[in-house]
Amino acid sequence: MAQKRVLFYVQHLLGIGHLTRASRIAHALSRRGFDVTVVTGGKPVAGFPGEGVHHVALPPVVSADEGFSKLADINGRPVDDAFKAMRRDRLLEILDAVRPQAILTEAFPFGRRQMRFELLPFLDAALALPERPKIFASIRDILQKRPKPERDVETLDYVEAYFDRVLVHGDPSFVRLEETFPFAERIADKVVYTGLVAPPPPPPPSETFEVVISAGGGAVGRQMLACAVEAAAQIEATGRWLLITGPNLAEADFAALQAKAPAHLAVTRFRPDFASLLGAAALSVSQAGYNTLCDILRAGCRSIVVPFTTGGETEQAARAERLHALGLLTAIAETELTPARLAEAMRRALASPPPDRGLLALDLEGADNTATILTDLL
Repeated sequence: MAQKRVLFYVQHLLGIGHLTRASRIAHALSRRGFDVTVVTGGKPVAGFPGEGVHHVALPPVVSADEGFSKLADINGRPVDDAFKAMRRDRLLEILDAVRPQAILTEAFPFGRRQMRFELLPFLDAALALPERPKIFASIRDILQKRPKPERDVETLDYVEAYFDRVLVHGDPSFVRLEETFPFAERIADKVVYTGLVAPPPPPPPSETFEVVISAGGGAVGRQMLACAVEAAAQIEATGRWLLITGPNLAEADFAALQAKAPAHLAVTRFRPDFASLLGAAALSVSQAGYNTLCDILRAGCRSIVVPFTTGGETEQAARAERLHALGLLTAIAETELTPARLAEAMRRALASPPPDRGLLALDLEGADNTATILTDLL
């Protein structure tokens, strides 16, 4: 049989979590023999989507604010209609060139409604192809709470009009789609749970750190990182610590963290061996993004998380609260975070035994399971 072609649309607007998860899935599909083209539309991130897949980058757009209310180009200028039309036409050209048997849209239509200007023409064109591709929505297990109920109705309409399956990248024993999407029963025949998209078990790291502090892509989390540096200065460390800011932290903020860091705390922007470092660490301090928590669950290390809630974000807090209630980590709200409180939580965590991984045996093989699902459906 000829290789099945997959076109995977990924638009990251602020952090790199969406791109990270999609890259893991794309590589699992490639390993399974699919011919994968990943179309990205955000700020370039070194190392993603990585080798083994075709990558086409649209002219990038980013979120102009932490509330995702407006789009800007990579230089911060507001995106106008001409720019949108140029991106739309480029995406349609890619569709015509690839002629995929399967299309995955990361987040849409449960998120990324800002991109409807190009995604709806793209999906209409896909349905009109002589060989109609199967179309999949690729979404996190916990959705952002929407303040306007009509947005959920809109999502339902799009699923019914365009999508063959909704791939929920989570374990239904932990959370089900109906808990954050009110019309889940209406699309129950299309919903497939893949398990969490965690990385494979990592190799041992080339060096070890007692505590690893991280902020994902670094576009947000400056307050948490600053508190962590001050908290580190209050604790007498027994080993080396590492703070990973993420590639998107502003240069001035990065320099300030380096200047204030105590001697036992090294500061860097990015570590490709992050998952390996967690596996050997006594404690992780981070935000509560999907991918970071997958890394933490895979590593089984002690963890303190500060969920990102700026701009009305609810997804990180919902996931962190569930894991906190199960005793698998400690969650501190952004509004309650101080250096003193974080230092005390870190002391307690370091003095406590690691979490009992048997409390919640989640399926962490979401990338490979997604490849199996597509293989069966195609």
